[in-house]
Amino acid sequence: MTTPTSSSSHPVTKALVTGHTRGIGAALAEQFLARGIAVLGVSRSRHATLAERFPELLDEAELDLADLARVEQWLAGDALRHFARDAQRLVLINNAGTVQPIGPCEVQDAREIARAVSLNVATPLMFASAFAAVSAGLEDRRIVHVSSGAARNAYAGWSIYCATKAALDHHARSVALDRSPALRICSVAPGVVDTGMQAEIRGMGIDRFPLRGKFDDLKRSGLLATPGQSASKLIGYVLSDSFGQTPTADVRDLPQA
Repeated sequence: MTTPTSSSSHPVTKALVTGHTRGIGAALAEQFLARGIAVLGVSRSRHATLAERFPELLDEAELDLADLARVEQWLAGDALRHFARDAQRLVLINNAGTVQPIGPCEVQDAREIARAVSLNVATPLMFASAFAAVSAGLEDRRIVHVSSGAARNAYAGWSIYCATKAALDHHARSVALDRSPALRICSVAPGVVDTGMQAEIRGMGIDRFPLRGKFDDLKRSGLLATPGQSASKLIGYVLSDSFGQTPTADVRDLPQA
């Protein structure tokens, strides 16, 4: 892999992005790469288009991020340490997640609950810990949890999603209190974005998700942000000097990049 040229004002930056093949994750990976920032994308599949466009900057790992045994095994290997080599600024974006199961408590499937907690909570926390260990000694290391407004407001039908995203917010608050050297962290809500997750929501019955009509209206009115728009604001914030000053943030409250 080719590493971008370093200078004192532009440190060599590398970014690990989970769930980099779809939605916001794909937009984040593409925009990092377009800036000349090397990306390690970790997902269940590879992103053929980005691999063709950025063969020297994109590295990929195929991994089911809901399979905790496999995640533990991968993190214990050398891939992350090898990727971090020669970086001066290292970024982790815990983006992968699921909105399922949707519905009241009594209809939620136990296996779906376990998968959601694994993917939305356990894996990001495992990645954060491994990232912090690998990046120890760097003068600039940054962790981003892609959170949600659902972490801060309860919604009927979203008890698992709300709980798992709230866990990321509280993890960021606690890690910030650790004051680990040169480690910044923020759990960032990306706004209401037109992704496959939104399509899932609009496909649910009102009995499972009473607020579906609100999201239908947002789609019809063209009020959903594109993945590219949210990614641009998020990257601008992540690479700014103000990143990590607060442990939680909302992309809609951030200044334009």
